[in-house]
Amino acid sequence: MASEGPLTRQAVLAALKNVIDPATGEDIVSSGTMRALQVADGAVRFVLEVEAARAREMEPLRADAEASVRALAGCTSVQAVMTAPSATPAARPAPSPAAAAPSTQPRPIKPPPAPLPGAGPQRVPGIGRILAIASGKGGVGKSTVAANLACALAAAGRRVGLLDADVYGPSQPRMLGISGRPTSPDGQMILPLRNHGVTMISVGLMTKEDQAVAWRGPMLMGALQQMMAQVQWGALDVLLVDLPPGTGDVQMTLGQKFRVDGAVIVSTPQDIALIDARKGIDMFRQMNIPIAGMIENMSTHVCSQCGHEEHIFGHGGAVAEAERIGVPLLGEVPLHLAIRIAADGGTPVVIEKPESAQAAAFHAIAEKLVADGYA
Repeated sequence: MASEGPLTRQAVLAALKNVIDPATGEDIVSSGTMRALQVADGAVRFVLEVEAARAREMEPLRADAEASVRALAGCTSVQAVMTAPSATPAARPAPSPAAAAPSTQPRPIKPPPAPLPGAGPQRVPGIGRILAIASGKGGVGKSTVAANLACALAAAGRRVGLLDADVYGPSQPRMLGISGRPTSPDGQMILPLRNHGVTMISVGLMTKEDQAVAWRGPMLMGALQQMMAQVQWGALDVLLVDLPPGTGDVQMTLGQKFRVDGAVIVSTPQDIALIDARKGIDMFRQMNIPIAGMIENMSTHVCSQCGHEEHIFGHGGAVAEAERIGVPLLGEVPLHLAIRIAADGGTPVVIEKPESAQAAAFHAIAEKLVADGYA
């Protein structure tokens, strides 16, 4: 029987030494297959370094390793991802004092090789679907919707990742209650962080909360490609990409470089928001990205004192617009204090109040996305 008390690194190593690679007869710790072990507050993450040709063969071993750790007392979550070693690692010169000094900007990771000319949008290995969460304008609650949808899909049993691509206003670390700085054991691949069943990466994890990210277009595009292709996402059913508002460089880069399976457009009912939502829909259609549907956020407000319902931003605008342009209406999310408080507190309302009417709206949308094959 496992001992009581907090989960320790030694306990995890002992469990992993019982996982034997049938091809070599060695355990994954002694052979060096297991690397970059992290144990913090019951959450365990590690990397299995395997030859690329053995990736499919090693998947049962990865599952066994996760199961061995999950059975330990005090383990709250475990994630093992597979990565392939570089064929010819280059020697690295010793860093200069200037290079070793901490930087106020995110430290760049070695960029991935450029895709072949004419190759078109590429799949990201291990990710089943990529779903863009977009809005024509800011202030419509897109990031709040993205965080709650990610948690709702995870609660439905999907393996979910969330990429916070809203570089100028990264809010997912706060909304998902994730802090700390992502690590890169080999200087090439980044280990994401995880909470509420969602694996997440964000520029906001690499900068101070009150620090501006003053980047031009090429830096934005480079950051997006790194967060997509150089993060050890593991095996995901769906990766949600929380896009910045509008139709700029990040949206274009995502659609041109990566195979996006669908886009969800978030809008409030008011006419000014719908005008910009139409532009977002048109952009995705020009890039041949299917529109998974529209979400009418802040659809109605019910007074918590008297129960009076009031349509502060109008009502039914997104419903009518979705019908007019022939895209599905995924759902209507109310304007409610509980959604805002939960997001500010780092526990989305889907997790904080799973039985509430507000959470039910997000669960219903998640169910539609799964039923339609987008997640």
